[in-house]
Amino acid sequence: MPAAKFTRPFPALTPAQRYHLDVYGYVVIENTLTADETGRLLEAMQRLKRDLLAAADPATAIVRNCRLSAHRPHYLHFAHILEADPAICDYLTHPRLVGMAEELVGGSVRLEESEAVVNSRDPDADLSAVPRYGFHTGTGPDEGTYTENGLFHCTFVKTLTNLTELGPDDGGTVVIAGSHKIKIDRQDIIAAAGDDPALIHQVIAPAGSTLLFGEALIHATGQIRSDRERVIVIGGYTPPMFQAWNGQEPSAKFIAQTPEHLKPLISGGDKWSWQRRRRTLDLPVGQ
Repeated sequence: MPAAKFTRPFPALTPAQRYHLDVYGYVVIENTLTADETGRLLEAMQRLKRDLLAAADPATAIVRNCRLSAHRPHYLHFAHILEADPAICDYLTHPRLVGMAEELVGGSVRLEESEAVVNSRDPDADLSAVPRYGFHTGTGPDEGTYTENGLFHCTFVKTLTNLTELGPDDGGTVVIAGSHKIKIDRQDIIAAAGDDPALIHQVIAPAGSTLLFGEALIHATGQIRSDRERVIVIGGYTPPMFQAWNGQEPSAKFIAQTPEHLKPLISGGDKWSWQRRRRTLDLPVGQ
């Protein structure tokens, strides 16, 4: 039997989606996951949440190699979710999502980190006040970004998929549009966006949709004003020669059990042979 191949679409984005990504620094792709995939993944996250919170000390517990890097009554941040459930691994290795990441990186990728957030309305938040967001980046316009064929690329890319519906009051991720290319002090950009809220874009999308962006884009968790819980899963991707994020290296046992065609993605094992993938804006979505 021939060895399985890991086939990803390229290009993974339509010309309009790619242009939106270039101009604003992000793009939201609705319904990247089917309803069945979304439901299976949501069930996996609820199991993981339940098992971690059932531990004697959830703040220090490790369940299926996953831990809570933030533990507050209304906000849980999960670190290294890769090994926690087969449904989560299926998401992080989903050909369409990996193809989207490769398009923005500009070549083959490795899984650099895997995270999730489950949060609800902050009971202490003053909902009558102007929201204060925890804006941040993972890199910057001068760090790990480049232009090729006239298109923006970033070597640290995130896919954030919401497993719950995100209306305007449901705390979807917020970004400062266009900040991925602006080479001035981050705080000055944040202050300017504070003076003009139209510069702050929020994800509003049906469950199973994906926010794709490079970590040079200034972004933050949105403010939940509704009674609904928000659940998102996050894959971070970089070129294969990069190291995994601290504490996010997959275990040797997990790598050994990973199908051969997925090992380079999971382990970064192709670090000496980066396979470049280049597109022009006019190319249609590949198969």
